[in-house]
Amino acid sequence: MNLDISKKQFNARLTIFNVSLIFVLLCKLIILIMQIEFYKYQGTGNDFVMIDNRSEFFLKDDVQLIAHLCDRRFGIGGDGLILLENDSDTDFRMVYYNSDGNQSSMCGNGGRCLVAFAKKLNVINNSCTFIATDGLHHATIADNGQVSLQMIDVPNVKITPDYVFLNTGSPHHVQIVEDLENYNIKENGAKIRYGELYGKEGSNINFVKQINDDTFSLRTYERGVEDETLSCGTGATAAAIAMNATGKTNSTSIHLNVEGGKLEVSFDKKDDQFTNVFLIGPAEFVFKGEIEI
Repeated sequence: MNLDISKKQFNARLTIFNVSLIFVLLCKLIILIMQIEFYKYQGTGNDFVMIDNRSEFFLKDDVQLIAHLCDRRFGIGGDGLILLENDSDTDFRMVYYNSDGNQSSMCGNGGRCLVAFAKKLNVINNSCTFIATDGLHHATIADNGQVSLQMIDVPNVKITPDYVFLNTGSPHHVQIVEDLENYNIKENGAKIRYGELYGKEGSNINFVKQINDDTFSLRTYERGVEDETLSCGTGATAAAIAMNATGKTNSTSIHLNVEGGKLEVSFDKKDDQFTNVFLIGPAEFVFKGEIEI
């Protein structure tokens, strides 16, 4: 009789243990198979995976995850991934990653797209301030959807006979190329990006052709993407300032034809200092989805 009771007690305890084990395994499975809601935006062909991370759920240090989400064959696909986060002093914080999964410097088109994303989430109306890796930014959205983003001031422009170097939130090398349409951007851009000129950190590389007094065509090799992109906002800003600084134009409102569309850069100039710099162009919602990680 006592043996039978012991067996019943053992079976009951075994059942409780099995249920507990199943519960723990299910919890771990839920964590492993987490669904992420994302939004896809593009600005003149420069495309980004956008994630609302105000609840701070995203695994921000997982380089492989971010690279996977940006992968065009096995993930969502994008030139970069951007997190929208809370900030105590501004409307929101921008956290930007290149498509290789590493956190990077400022992205102008990404900033404009994030402003449009913030409006879609009802975080802002038609104007805002936000903080990014290079500091404070102001932005407005016009009725036609054009986003005007204030970039950082540019106090230093390095001018050489062959190229111009400046930082517009990200480092940029700018040089004139006459046969821009047939120029091998990836090959030549990579040579400069990985060459002795910029060392291990490298630089974004911009190739420019003048169209008229205030219009230039631009193609950019982006570090972190390690290829040509259809557009680069900080690159367009750098090209516009470089063309003014070298006397290719006297205009302070410059039009850039990029592979993915058209951008405009305006600024004030005084004693070789460039202030009130604005990057202006479209920022468009593409689609929304969920992905399991």
